[in-house]
Amino acid sequence: MKRGFFTIMAAQFFSSLADNALFVGAVQLLRSAHAPEWQQAALVPMFALFYVVLAPFVGAYADAYPKGRVMLVSNGIKIAGCLLMLFGSHPLMAYAVVGLGAAAYSPAKYGILTELLPASQLVKANGWIEGLTIASIILGVLLGGQLIGPQIAPFLLSFDVPFIDTGVDTPAEAAISALILLYLAAAWFNTRIPLTGVEMRPLPLRIVSLLPDFWHCNVRLWRDRLGQISLATTTLFWGVSGNLRYIVLAWASVALGYSVTQASSLVGVVAVGTAVGAVVASLRMRLEVAPRVIPLGIAMGVLVIFLNAISNVWVAAPFLVLLGALGGFLVVPMNALLQHRGHNLMGAGRSIAVQNFSEQTCILVLGGLYSLSTGMGVSAFVAIGAFGLLVAGCMWRIKRWHERNVREQGDEVDRLLAIARCDNLHG
Repeated sequence: MKRGFFTIMAAQFFSSLADNALFVGAVQLLRSAHAPEWQQAALVPMFALFYVVLAPFVGAYADAYPKGRVMLVSNGIKIAGCLLMLFGSHPLMAYAVVGLGAAAYSPAKYGILTELLPASQLVKANGWIEGLTIASIILGVLLGGQLIGPQIAPFLLSFDVPFIDTGVDTPAEAAISALILLYLAAAWFNTRIPLTGVEMRPLPLRIVSLLPDFWHCNVRLWRDRLGQISLATTTLFWGVSGNLRYIVLAWASVALGYSVTQASSLVGVVAVGTAVGAVVASLRMRLEVAPRVIPLGIAMGVLVIFLNAISNVWVAAPFLVLLGALGGFLVVPMNALLQHRGHNLMGAGRSIAVQNFSEQTCILVLGGLYSLSTGMGVSAFVAIGAFGLLVAGCMWRIKRWHERNVREQGDEVDRLLAIARCDNLHG
């Protein structure tokens, strides 16, 4: 691997670590302000908002400028969101600004790999990216929980700036202040990312001209017999995973009486399970048999419902590992199949844009529904049960959808799977 690759890895790790720790800090900030439950649940869809709104444009922006600079600006936006959170803006609005930075960051961090590395190293590079991302989720949630906890928060609050009233008076505010340093570290690594020499593609004079092409790419992938199934599955998976962070926090609060600090460790447990499932899937599954894992999505929804019956942490921990493992085993082969179909239909960059749009839209919708239900006074147990039932039902519909494709277009599905099999053998 080239030296610049490890600089990208370091920048990605620190930025993602801060993102996940900030989520815990934002939840605690709302709880300490006695904000209603629906506002805490709304953090997840607010973060996804700009991923959805800007999906047709962020890829073109990342291609118009050196991607290291794009990542630097994106981290600057995240820092601005933290400062807004500290100095008076509503946490939901400030967290949406952080999501804006993340939306701009995403295509740059993946796109620069194709500029810096040869094709023969892209699979390995993506493995590094995904591995570090999972590690940053686990460590970030745990870090956020500890920063607001009774051991570290008093130490952070003991710091004082002479002659300046910073307004940082609570554990959550102290944690958010500390996380700005992580974003600054990521930004410093961004400045060390080398120029790749790839010619930039200027933004079109009429930015709205990007919309028809983005729409066409969406239509092509959703009409493909395998693309539609893999995209629907990964979209639902990430919709569930994106909201599961808060659902576990809410469940641990009512079922176990846990604080945010204690509950954050259980969120990390789910991520550990996801990592285990992903590793096993990468060793055992083949591209051409990816649709066989669809029933695992139904099982995920059922397990979310059964979460309501658990009131003991020693049962909860292995249960959450199993829940995460099912998700990891589900998403790896389906994501590979989606990337394969997207690359063949329209190229990797555009298919990633479509995938991000679909997945973040699902996070936005599911998070909005969960937040709405809690805002209407629905208890956490009922909301979690309804969430799990919705997931199981949707995955069952996807399973029936694929079975119908096989019945009605069996030759076409077999042909596409044969292409996947050949590409897998020659990859």
